[in-house]
Amino acid sequence: MRVTVHLPGLLRADADGAAHIPLEFDDAVVLREVLDELTTRHPGLDRRIRDDQGRLRRYVNVFVDQTECRATGGLDAPVPEGADVRLLPSVAGG
Repeated sequence: MRVTVHLPGLLRADADGAAHIPLEFDDAVVLREVLDELTTRHPGLDRRIRDDQGRLRRYVNVFVDQTECRATGGLDAPVPEGADVRLLPSVAGG
């Protein structure tokens, strides 16, 4: 099963400059497993995506295809074959 993780420019430095990271899995997965594999390959991303308890940081939005993951189970959201997972940190300022 193949999943592609898409990173915005803000996170690419922690992934050796990669904009798209293809991941392969033997079986069906949930978002937590996708992020675990991603951060095993690129450990610097973990602190940017998850807090010390392993939860998604509140300012990071994660989309599985077109749906924000918090609407479909958060880290337990199913990730279908061929899905595009997009990590989008919120931008704030004044």
